[in-house]
Amino acid sequence: MIHDRSRRRLAGGLPLVLAALLAASPAPATEGVAAGFDASFNAVLDDAGVPGGAWAIIDGGELLDAGAHGVRALDDPRTVGTSTVFRIASLSKTFAAGLAAILVDDGVLRWDEPIDAFAPQLRLKNDAQRGLQLQHLLGQSTGLVPNAFDNLVDDGQSPARIMPNFRTLAPGCAPGRCYGYQNIVFAFAANAIEKAGGKDYASLVDERIFTPLAMHTASFGRDRLLASADHALPHVRQAGHWRRVEVDENYYRLPAAAGINASVLDLAEWLRAQMGRHPDVVSPEQVAVLTRERVATPKDLGHRYWKEVLSSAHYGLGWRIYRIGAEPLVLHSGWVKGYVGAISYSPRLQRGLVVLLNGETSRVNEIVSTFWVRQFGGMALPDEAAITAQAPAASR
Repeated sequence: MIHDRSRRRLAGGLPLVLAALLAASPAPATEGVAAGFDASFNAVLDDAGVPGGAWAIIDGGELLDAGAHGVRALDDPRTVGTSTVFRIASLSKTFAAGLAAILVDDGVLRWDEPIDAFAPQLRLKNDAQRGLQLQHLLGQSTGLVPNAFDNLVDDGQSPARIMPNFRTLAPGCAPGRCYGYQNIVFAFAANAIEKAGGKDYASLVDERIFTPLAMHTASFGRDRLLASADHALPHVRQAGHWRRVEVDENYYRLPAAAGINASVLDLAEWLRAQMGRHPDVVSPEQVAVLTRERVATPKDLGHRYWKEVLSSAHYGLGWRIYRIGAEPLVLHSGWVKGYVGAISYSPRLQRGLVVLLNGETSRVNEIVSTFWVRQFGGMALPDEAAITAQAPAASR
């Protein structure tokens, strides 16, 4: 199941490693950005027993370094490399929002496109879907209870079979006013994109993003993953032991939300595009629209490994925007059966990090948060009272 896995917990004792990093010197110069990262990445994977993973670091908008550790599967001794293909799960959402922005700039799509115009099959209690727009789907601000009916996706039910259940739901707030992470509803953005672009969703992503960015190993779907000559297989930890599991179709049925496969080198190019290095594909103006803070995500302030350092957390369109002190950090994570990943970048520093693992573990957040604390070294911790003040009476 793909989750918004944050839990509300106020900052308690600060781990010594983070405290030391925050008290360190200002953000490292280029030659020190990746220093020691490979060793610390390997150490976390070994300590957690994760079979394998890969990473890439961007600096100055260019690929600075990349590496990998471990094996493609516990029963496959071949090593993971920087071109190894993983399921990227909810990192796929950044592509859906990015493609929508491209089509908006083309003049064939609108952010305020009403949902009835592209997803008439989605009906809510008392016709509450009226007023929902494309931007609310991509911005996780439909007002629906988080992860609505994802449990049915986990059970292998098709989207068509799941749809009637939405008639029992009513939003808890007006569109655009509150956060509620979705997969099924988010995936309907593909309908709007197909209608505007005149082709199927996967073809449009390939034509407008994968091909011009030379993301040669990026693809959609289970069959394409398994057909790749170099792909990692999924693992879960049960009763203290890791075991390989089958690649299932469930969330591949929601291509805009979780349908993409890619390597860290592919995603490094996607990050470079966000940093303005491919303006013919992704313009700075589009990035500004996608990364504007739209709805607060207060539960993220209590997420393990992040809670000690975040001053605020929001969702934009297909991207999260965290702040460490006053510094914005644009990111998204992904979690699907047997795989986890994260993609993140600092607009000011023009630095970015991609991490992909073939084992389910929350320690991906340890890897990412520690990296960014180091990049923003010397910044003050957010005040606990300020964090408390940001939290609503009933967290959503």
